[in-house]
This record gives sequence, C-alpha cells and structure tokens, in this order.
Amino acid sequence: MSERTVGIRDLKAHLSKYLQRVRQGQVLLITDRGRPIGRILPVDIPLEEKIEAAIDAGILAWNGEPFPAGEPVARVRGGKTVAELVIEDRE
Repeated sequence: MSERTVGIRDLKAHLSKYLQRVRQGQVLLITDRGRPIGRILPVDIPLEEKIEAAIDAGILAWNGEPFPAGEPVARVRGGKTVAELVIEDRE
C-alpha cells in the first residue's frame, strides 16, 4: 500500500484526483503547513494492511503475538465481570 502526502490546499483544489487515487488503493496523509493532521484510507483495505499502516504511522506497536489472558479489570455487584454482562446482553 503506497502513501502520498498532500497539503490541505492542494487536496481542496484537486479533490477528485486524490479521491480517485484512494479508490485505487493509495493512502493520503493530509498535512496542514507541513504537519500531519489526518489520513484518507480506502474502505476495502484488508485488515493486515490496515495493521501495517497503523504500525508504519506509529499509532500501533504490536509484535504479532496474541495478547496473554489477564485478570478482569472490573467487576460489578453480583460477581460477574463486565465482559460477562456484555456477552449476556448480546444473547
């Protein structure tokens, strides 16, 4: 997945052109006076590529290993965990 940097002014002036590039799979990094402020990503990017993009952007740090199971952080009255209540509510 390729990423292109574009300033706000240029994005506004050539929006159709940049949206076509996004449709083709390109990621746009939007800057304001040279400072990154956002990204435009194609909707149908596979999960693996989204994770790679987040890692490349410094948003996510993950070694690919599953997270170890831990103790519940919170409990509610009655002894059930919050996760158990959410699962129960979804059923």
